[in-house]
Amino acid sequence: MLLGTNLLMAQTEAAATTGGQADAPQVDWTGVAYYLLLFFLVCLGVAVIGKILKIYDLTLKIQGKKGMKWNTVMAVICLVFLIAGLYGAYWSFTVQGSMTLPEAASEHGVKIDEMFTVTTVLTMIVFFITQILLFTFLFNYRHSDKRRAHFLPHNNTIEKVWTIAPAIVLTVLVVFGFFTWQKIMNTTDTKGDINIDITGHQFAWELRYPGKDGVLGPKDFRMVSAANKLGVNFKKRSSFDDLQVDTMYLPVNKSIRLNIQALDVIHSVYMPHFRVQLNAVPGLPTFFKFTPTITTAQMRTQLDDPKFEYLVYCNKICGGGHYNMQKVVRVVTEAEYQAWLSRQKPYLSDALRKELHFAAADQPKTESQNRLALNN
Repeated sequence: MLLGTNLLMAQTEAAATTGGQADAPQVDWTGVAYYLLLFFLVCLGVAVIGKILKIYDLTLKIQGKKGMKWNTVMAVICLVFLIAGLYGAYWSFTVQGSMTLPEAASEHGVKIDEMFTVTTVLTMIVFFITQILLFTFLFNYRHSDKRRAHFLPHNNTIEKVWTIAPAIVLTVLVVFGFFTWQKIMNTTDTKGDINIDITGHQFAWELRYPGKDGVLGPKDFRMVSAANKLGVNFKKRSSFDDLQVDTMYLPVNKSIRLNIQALDVIHSVYMPHFRVQLNAVPGLPTFFKFTPTITTAQMRTQLDDPKFEYLVYCNKICGGGHYNMQKVVRVVTEAEYQAWLSRQKPYLSDALRKELHFAAADQPKTESQNRLALNN
C-alpha cells in the first residue's frame, strides 16, 4: 500500500515539474535491467558455489573420508538468512519508513493512522518472534547422529494456544476497526455541511459548488451536452446559482461532503493526505464526509516545502491518461474561502443559456451574490 502511494506521489511530483502529457514520468529501464542482471548474477554465483561444494563432497568420499556435513551447512545458511532478513526489515523501516505520508490532515485520518500503527506494531511483534524462533530452532536442533528428533503427532495444548491466541488478537483488531469504520463512514447530514460535487471522466475531475442557496441542483444524465457536461437539470431553480470551479477550496475545520460520480468508466477519488478514497462508479452516486484540519499554509510550514499542494488523484487505472487525472485541493481559512468563493463563475454559462434558450434576465447580477450564501 505504501509502495503504491509513494509511487503515485512520486509521479505527481514529476508531473508537477513537467506539467504535461508529453513530459510524463518515464520508467528508467536501464535501472530495472541493472537490478535484474544483479539478481541473475547472484543466483548464478549461488549455483556455482553449490556445484563446487558438491564436487568437494564427492572428492572427500572418493578419498574414503567423511563427506561434508550438509545439515550443518543448511543450518548456517538458515542463520545467515535470518540475520539478512532481520536487517532487511530494519532497512525497510528506516529507509522506506521515511517515505510514508505526512501527518493526516483530516479528523478521521488520525483514527485511520492509529489503526494502521496498532496493526503494524502487533504484526511486527509476531513477525520478529516467530522468525527468530523458527530459524534459531533450525540451527540449534539440526540433525545429529547423537540426537534423535522427538515426533509429536498431536498436542491439544499447543493446538489451543496457537488457535485461541491469534483469534483473540484478530478479534480485538476487527472490533477496533469496526468502531473506527463507523466513525469514518458518518452519513449524518448536519447543518453547515459544505456540499461539493466531484465527477470523474477520462481524464479529468469536474467540480461543482452550490450557489447562494447552499443547495446543489439535481443532475440528469439525459441532459449531458457539450455545454452542460455534467447534465445539470436547469428545470430546478436550485441549479441556477451553482458554481463551476477549477481548484477545490476547502475551509479548515468545516465538514465537507464530497458527492462522487463518474461519467464514463470507474474512477476513484483519492486524497492521500486526508486519508480519503472512494470509487466513482457510473450510475452509482455516492459520497464521503470528512473534515480537513490542517491548512495548506500550515502543511507547507510543517514540511518545509513552500510549493506543497494537497491533490486529489484518480486511483483506478481508467485509461491512457489516468496519471494526469488530478486537481489541486487547497485548505484555507474561512475568510479566504469566502473571498475565493465570491470570485467563482456560475456553472450556467452564456453558452448554456443560449442552448437552453434562457432569458438574459435570469443571469446573476453581481458576483457578490455568491458569497456566504453558500453553505451556512
